[in-house]
Amino acid sequence: MKKIYPIKISYVAKSRIWGGDNLAKMFGKENGGENIGETWELTVRSDEMSKIKCGECAGMTLGEYIENDKSVLGTKYDGGRFPLLIKFIDAQDKLSVQVHPDDDYAAAHENDPGKTEMWYIVDAKPDAKIVYGLADGISAEDFAKAVAEGKIDSAMGYTSVKKGETYFIPSGLLHAIGEGIIIAEIQQNSDLTYRVYDYDRRDSAGNLRELHVEKSLAVVKPFSEDEINAIRFEAKDGEDDENTLAHCRYFRVKHFTVSEEKTLLAGNDSFSSVLCISGEGKILFDGAEYELMAGDSYFIPAGLGEYKITGNTEIIISTL
Repeated sequence: MKKIYPIKISYVAKSRIWGGDNLAKMFGKENGGENIGETWELTVRSDEMSKIKCGECAGMTLGEYIENDKSVLGTKYDGGRFPLLIKFIDAQDKLSVQVHPDDDYAAAHENDPGKTEMWYIVDAKPDAKIVYGLADGISAEDFAKAVAEGKIDSAMGYTSVKKGETYFIPSGLLHAIGEGIIIAEIQQNSDLTYRVYDYDRRDSAGNLRELHVEKSLAVVKPFSEDEINAIRFEAKDGEDDENTLAHCRYFRVKHFTVSEEKTLLAGNDSFSSVLCISGEGKILFDGAEYELMAGDSYFIPAGLGEYKITGNTEIIISTL
């Protein structure tokens, strides 16, 4: 049986044309001198894999650790691929307008599952906006017509955002992160995105970036705020409270601001991801201390039991 303890893990940095240097400035992230659009802070994928940075398992990949004893994922784990992907995203320029398919459409057309995700706004410039759904009164058919006529801007819904807000993105919801926004993203473990519009930007080779208009129009749909919230909290139970940002069929996400000490429990049902948004502190477990700094990511194995967070820090905890 592999030793169970709070496991600090490494990130995978991704250069993006819309990225910049904020993740380096805020969290000390590095990418070989290139700009950073995303850091994948909890990832178990063949080409993007977190590695263990502390304790007796240091040097192992998180995938190797899990393969040795899958009980560390908890009883809610369904036996398939690792279920979550957690990122920081720095949008120094606006991202493409996109939409994600649901699991059924993805199973029929792709090699990845569908994608439902949520955004926690880590920081945002004063006039920052996101695309969040279709404009009021616009149907999927109206949107398809606007795309065909080159009038997509009039069919998109815009929302002003500020630090500390949460936005839930169910599959089928049109969305785009605007410039000047840094987010923490919790999502299904999928790298599947359909771009419907990208402002005619070109890649490093001078080519227009690929669009997926036909597939986008096949899966996009309008949502009311009530419909989004119904999905966002569809799995809500007695353990959810004012700290719960989302509890859908794929993940439960909680946010805590710790001023001195917070006791947490990693039960047998699910592993936990601890993502440090700001401040600093320590994770205390079994007489040992684990440093916790802004930008750090920890994998907490299922069945760990009680552990404590001390210091002055802001954390996001994601479970199944």
